[in-house]
Amino acid sequence: MPHSPALSGPPVQLLALRDTPLSLDEVYEAVGDDTAGGTAVFVGTVRNHDGGRPVEALEYSAHPGAGGELRRVAEKVAADFPVSALAAVHRTGRLEIGDIAVIAAVSCPHRAEAFAACARLVEDLKHEVPIWKHQFFSDGDEEWVGVC
Repeated sequence: MPHSPALSGPPVQLLALRDTPLSLDEVYEAVGDDTAGGTAVFVGTVRNHDGGRPVEALEYSAHPGAGGELRRVAEKVAADFPVSALAAVHRTGRLEIGDIAVIAAVSCPHRAEAFAACARLVEDLKHEVPIWKHQFFSDGDEEWVGVC
């Protein structure tokens, strides 16, 4: 059921790093807001290839401080856009092809704002939150992505 987090509390409604499957329904429900005319949702899934090479699976690892960085990124997006409600969840652990790795959702008064805020949330999460991807290729090779 829609609610009005913008009227009753902070716009950041749900943030999590989880080693269990993610729920699109949970994230969508978290950003339901009667003041919002647009809700943008991004679902990132594990694809079966990268750089022309077949991928078997991924494993995500998060730094112990990743939750705090996720909150910082989310609060910055909420401050920079007219966000009614915002949510972001990211998987850790081993994921298979087709599994959901990340879900981000933002509701705003208008659709253009929702699209822009959600895109920014996803990009900042990817580039600023210390979550690392370990790819396992079909040929037995492995590669870490996002590790400095």
